[in-house]
Amino acid sequence: MGEFRTAGVIGAGAWGTALAQVCARAGLKTTLQAREAEVVESIRNRRSNDLFLPGVTLEDGVAATTDMADLKGCDLILAVPPAQHLRGTLEAFRDQTGGGAPVVLCSKGIERGSLKLMTEVLAEVLPDTPSAVLSGPSFAGEVARGLPTAVTLACEDEALGKAIAAAIATPTFRPYLADDLVGAEIGGAIKNVLAIACGIVEGRELGRSAHAALITRAFAEITRIAEALGGRPETVRGLCGLGDLVLTCSSPQSRNMSLGLALGRGQTVTEALAGKRSVAEGYESAPAVRDLCEKLAVDAPICTATAEVLAGRWSVDQAIEDLLTRPIRVEAD
Repeated sequence: MGEFRTAGVIGAGAWGTALAQVCARAGLKTTLQAREAEVVESIRNRRSNDLFLPGVTLEDGVAATTDMADLKGCDLILAVPPAQHLRGTLEAFRDQTGGGAPVVLCSKGIERGSLKLMTEVLAEVLPDTPSAVLSGPSFAGEVARGLPTAVTLACEDEALGKAIAAAIATPTFRPYLADDLVGAEIGGAIKNVLAIACGIVEGRELGRSAHAALITRAFAEITRIAEALGGRPETVRGLCGLGDLVLTCSSPQSRNMSLGLALGRGQTVTEALAGKRSVAEGYESAPAVRDLCEKLAVDAPICTATAEVLAGRWSVDQAIEDLLTRPIRVEAD
């Protein structure tokens, strides 16, 4: 596997911008593609993404463009659009560049309608493209500022995984290698929905005991779903599952948890989402997660209750009552 020298990052939201910072700090010549012309103007003229990641000075090695064709020839691609827009984004990338470079999937979610994982979407749009999944406990602002972060980099090709890890690693950004793409994806996708539930518990002031119990039972749901899809429990016990769940469910800095907080405090979904530029991936993925669990016959009451609340079919109090009055069961089930 040859050495990577250039990186293209598709999607200039907060996380895409942070990953562009990582690539530039690692010594890669980095091109960040944005949909918004104002983001490109902000990066070029003020070295900051004022729209999605204000207050962070970007590395000189980060170039910005709105033109997907400018990514042609990059050795490595990091795909970071919202999960529900990944298919269309990859189609545009294919049509403009032809593809060819390995793609690291950095979006967390399950596609609505098809119920496909991001790796499955990539395989349909860009067949035979080498791929990897990057996931783990990582707030964009902290990563962009260079605070210590560890993540999972899952890749079935061991040599490719090692090469990508070596290319993007810095003293403060440490990728741990895995070969279970399904486990890595599920951990990141499902925890977004579960973080909304944790936010609701916090917003309702149900206490730290309830918060801890919810995280633990949420982790059990992630594990069951991953195993049903062929993932391994040891993968979700790592950074991409348990680590990401703990972070996302423990800080209002999480967009998903902050949405839950607002709902728990009595706001409607419309009120909680009003004025938000950044996507709460859990809100977008919740219907697909619920439908996937039904399809797999996997018991996931927290995911289901959260999806029903977000769809407006259940009240917050109804969801809480449903979870608290479920039949007693063996914990290990």
